[in-house]
Amino acid sequence: MSENMKPAENKMGTMPVNRLLITMSLPMIISMLIQAMYNIVDSIFVAQIGEEALAAVSMAFPIQNLLIAVCTGTCVGINALLSRSLGEQNPEQARLAAVNGIFLGILGSAAFALFGVFGVEAFFRSQTDDPLIISYGVQYLRICMVFSFGCILEITFERIIQSTGRTIYNMYSQGAGAITNIILDPIMIFGLFGFPAMGISGAALATVIGQILAMCLSLYFNLTKNTDVSISMRGFKPDRHTIKLIYIVGFPSIVMLSISSVMTYCINLILIAFSATAVTVFGVYYKLQSFVFMPVFGLNNGMIPIIAYNYGARNKKRVTRTARLSIMIAVGIMLLGFSIFQFFAAQLLLMFKASHICWKSEFRLCVSSV
Repeated sequence: MSENMKPAENKMGTMPVNRLLITMSLPMIISMLIQAMYNIVDSIFVAQIGEEALAAVSMAFPIQNLLIAVCTGTCVGINALLSRSLGEQNPEQARLAAVNGIFLGILGSAAFALFGVFGVEAFFRSQTDDPLIISYGVQYLRICMVFSFGCILEITFERIIQSTGRTIYNMYSQGAGAITNIILDPIMIFGLFGFPAMGISGAALATVIGQILAMCLSLYFNLTKNTDVSISMRGFKPDRHTIKLIYIVGFPSIVMLSISSVMTYCINLILIAFSATAVTVFGVYYKLQSFVFMPVFGLNNGMIPIIAYNYGARNKKRVTRTARLSIMIAVGIMLLGFSIFQFFAAQLLLMFKASHICWKSEFRLCVSSV
């Protein structure tokens, strides 16, 4: 076990920073892009059902984004504490960070499942009085929330193994989940190959099945490939000190990431006063722009364990170099995304059957009067 630990320590503490950051971040960037594909793929197929169905998925997005914010923010704290503990050669604290993180993921799954059972209808009624949109939205979001444990625990397990430097396995697990979702979406929505046509419920089921598969694979990789951190829950008791350390770092991330959910919800309330199409256009844009932000989030997730490990090892020079290089790459990604949105907006929108939607030269989305 000590032999397996040593290469990981050398990689995090001695590999040239530019090569290490790419090695750590590239699988995470691919993983985050795959994560963004879940909502994109759902929306592309749901658009075939009708505009009301796509509007319902757009209105559901703030809650789905909130779920990701709470989970990802918590995992930032888990990741930082776990990597720092490994850098400090403190395997017991690393173990506590992992098992308490899993415990927090289970609690979060239960909270969102309860919202799925009791709160989704009120959530949609707070945005619209269109009965068809409400019906579509409740069907879709209830399934996503009740089975949210797949998404939450998938991300949690992935961040645990990521903290040890084994980011390639996250690409495998998320890739398998996304491919499953893409394959099942048309089958379950439209009833292909003898399956019943389930409409928007089929889109939700395809999503959660993909997430649960990814969760199972990520758990398997932790149990078989992660020799640095034990995630056995046998005899587990919540450790308040460890949970506090997780949220000292994680809570600010939760708040920061949750702001976009509140903003999206408020804008939906404004846009629905004009039309459901306006909400749909904004929802499509917001999902597309996630393809720009997700690589930066992946870069961030690759950067955190490097900084945390070297902070724990008291290597200030590597911490500073990692942060500077990450900022430079992030700015480049955002400039590339800006260019794509300015010059290829119409082509992006056509994926969602948006033949009646245009992007004016003054950089505003508009809907024709046809």
